[in-house]
Amino acid sequence: MTDRLELITRNLEEVLTREDLVHLLATDTPLRHYIGFEISGKIHIGSMVCMSKVRDFVEAGAHSTIFLADWHTWINDKLGGDRETIRRVAMGYFREGFRATFLAVGGDPSKLEFVLASELYHQNDDYWATLIDVSKNTTLARIQRSITILGRKEGESVDFAKLIYPPMQVADIFSMGINLAHAGIDQRKAHVVARDVAAKMRVSPLRDARGAQVKPVTVHHPLLLGMKKPAIWPPPETALTDFWASMKMSKSERNTAIFIHDSPEEIRAKVRKAFCPPDSLTFNPMLDWVRKLVFPRDGEFRIARTPEHGGGLRFTAPEEVDEAYRSGALHPADLKEGVAAWLIEALEPARAVFAAPEGQRLLAELEDLLAR
Repeated sequence: MTDRLELITRNLEEVLTREDLVHLLATDTPLRHYIGFEISGKIHIGSMVCMSKVRDFVEAGAHSTIFLADWHTWINDKLGGDRETIRRVAMGYFREGFRATFLAVGGDPSKLEFVLASELYHQNDDYWATLIDVSKNTTLARIQRSITILGRKEGESVDFAKLIYPPMQVADIFSMGINLAHAGIDQRKAHVVARDVAAKMRVSPLRDARGAQVKPVTVHHPLLLGMKKPAIWPPPETALTDFWASMKMSKSERNTAIFIHDSPEEIRAKVRKAFCPPDSLTFNPMLDWVRKLVFPRDGEFRIARTPEHGGGLRFTAPEEVDEAYRSGALHPADLKEGVAAWLIEALEPARAVFAAPEGQRLLAELEDLLAR
């Protein structure tokens, strides 16, 4: 059990709760994992953080579901709100993109199950009963505080449909029998609602292998920093959570994000322009990527340098990279070159998928939609 526990909990921002996870493992309860995605924009390298964790869950014996949230995408006004377009992109570009990303982090795509929200809900009375059960066991005020999971600000005026989004996300968990719910830390509020209502659920309750009603274990991976210099620098002394959120990688700013099918030339050009402050270890995108992408996949970080520039470097822990950078032994330009070289190599499987005729077609279709 110790090895499975380590696999599941490593490189996470939070586990709610470790005790509940230990209980599931101790009772030999089959682990049912899921992570859900809205269908919008191109897939960037932040997906490598979450798919690295999916690989860990699969290796720990969990059944893994990638949930393609077409209804949630419609509610959140993405891709023009055209439901047919959203479904087509979900089952085309997004499904292939996440398979390709899983391959790039060392996973076997055949181990993933993809579920479209529309398919889960179609002629499924239990789903809608579950949604009502969730809604009856929480409050309007709680849901209003939870709209930040849509990328909206708390207190922002929104159409009523957006208030349905959080309880739907919670109902997804119970309807699919998920006991290992996974998301970025920005989705935490929905998961806390799921845990709070779990003991009260009469429709689709979660149970362990012994039949006892349980809460879903919720796990949150960290968010990846984008390459853009923040509007405020140096970082403020307070409100650091909001500051961190403002720096996260965004699909909508294409020149500050690396996409999984970017060419080697695009990767090098973007990384060379990336924000890389010499006086910050915490809010430094390049060091952030080394911590969250390089070491979880490879366990080491190598930088090729000519003898004239000090020769090659090899680091076996993120702390070693931080120390070399802090001391000046690792120059920002060398760090960037090392990161770019790693990304080019790591993303080769994904580039190959989208270099094939079908991948090219799917990418071209999405680019056409985004250009409208």
